Amino acid sequence: MSRLFVLCVAFLSLFSLSCAHAEVKLLTSIKPLQLIAAAVQDGVGSPQVLLPPGASPHHFALRPSDVRRVGDADLLYWIGPDMESFLPRVLANRSKPTLAVQDLPGMHLRRFAEDSHSHAEEAEDHDHDHRPGNLDAHLWLSTVNARVISARMAADLSALDPANAARYRSNQQAFEQRLVALDERVKARVAGVKGKPYFVFHEAFDYFEEAYGLSHAGVFSVAAEVQPGAQHVAKMRATLQQVGKTCVFSEPPMRPRLAQTLTAGLPVKLAELDALGGFDEATATGYEQLVSSLGDNLAECLESL
Repeated sequence: MSRLFVLCVAFLSLFSLSCAHAEVKLLTSIKPLQLIAAAVQDGVGSPQVLLPPGASPHHFALRPSDVRRVGDADLLYWIGPDMESFLPRVLANRSKPTLAVQDLPGMHLRRFAEDSHSHAEEAEDHDHDHRPGNLDAHLWLSTVNARVISARMAADLSALDPANAARYRSNQQAFEQRLVALDERVKARVAGVKGKPYFVFHEAFDYFEEAYGLSHAGVFSVAAEVQPGAQHVAKMRATLQQVGKTCVFSEPPMRPRLAQTLTAGLPVKLAELDALGGFDEATATGYEQLVSSLGDNLAECLESL
């Protein structure tokens, strides 16, 4: 057998192996879904995310390169039209597997309560629709939902990449086990601040609060770019004055312009809760870091009062 023939066979074997294990191109709309996918793909592939850190998932403007990424991805996951209102038109032209995770069987979904919109009378340009009865699309902040999403991702990846199916299943099972520990850890972290009043600018944390026995005292629900009238500000200040020492949480990267006006001279601390985990690393434990950080940041502010 000639040396040239042996080399050719070896090359073809390596080529076939590399083709058989070509990485599945998985794209998510927002960072929290990328973090869940990273746990499932750990050691096999690296999921990508469409929105850059700090971008709004409600009104993102897709560039031509983003449209190409949407078309090229083997798998694409998004929350659904209640969150990424910019995506349906682009997805209509996509032929590869696409999933709105809000439609998955077994998802725990919340609806906005009857009084959830009452604090935003003057914020006509608010990011998305919080009318009573509408879906609360911040569903990734429930670890119950994270389990459902990760299980579907593992199944989809296994179907496209059977050679690594065992690894995807193993990763997903390990992720579920870590979520059990995560829930216990966060519950213990916030146990000492239950009942302490706090306020949020944006009603984005109801899934998180439900899971860990917390409840905000009020929602200002004012978009960062909208300045409400003096009467509205006075009403909110009166509420804060009545409560006394408290924390008011906004979301990065921008603190609402209203924050300083609203809290000036009051025993109020301004802090941040990052529901999107925009700057967390897309590692196998990135989702756990997102949820843990919410608990840590909320507890630290309330403990400091």
